Amino acid sequence: MVEYLVVDGYNIINSWPELHRLKEESFEHARIKLIETLINYHGCTNIMIVVVFDAHQVKGGIERRESYHGVEVVYTREGETADMFIEKIVGSLSRNAKVFVATSDWIEQSLILQRGAFRLTSRELLQEIKNTLSQTMNQLEYTKKDITRLNHHLPENIRKTLEKWRRGQY
Repeated sequence: MVEYLVVDGYNIINSWPELHRLKEESFEHARIKLIETLINYHGCTNIMIVVVFDAHQVKGGIERRESYHGVEVVYTREGETADMFIEKIVGSLSRNAKVFVATSDWIEQSLILQRGAFRLTSRELLQEIKNTLSQTMNQLEYTKKDITRLNHHLPENIRKTLEKWRRGQY
């Protein structure tokens, strides 16, 4: 079953200490940092990610969607909150997919649970991302060590043959 993570962008920015501090300097930088973090998480998990940012108070704002390395970024249209968009997307996805929604908005959490999705608080999402990235880095380090160890365990004649192949001399 396909898994989706739907993220209430501004709710997460206001909840994560690093993003909250960054937002004080620039909302744009905070948005970019969140998107980059989610791209890295997607790269480790292959979960489909949709991050939603309110534009409901932007006069004449139209819905805009952008895609970055497996993360879909949605800016809602004028008059539509991120919560409204999230409820709509959960309703359409939860029939055929496992959907997680990351928000610390208690009312939104109860609504998405009623629609068959799972909830993650902003703190739970941050911890999940940290754990996943840490595990991935550990696996990469272990794999790197294994490759080095394999080279040392091969007989000399096989190492020389493999080196010739690598250099295109065979």
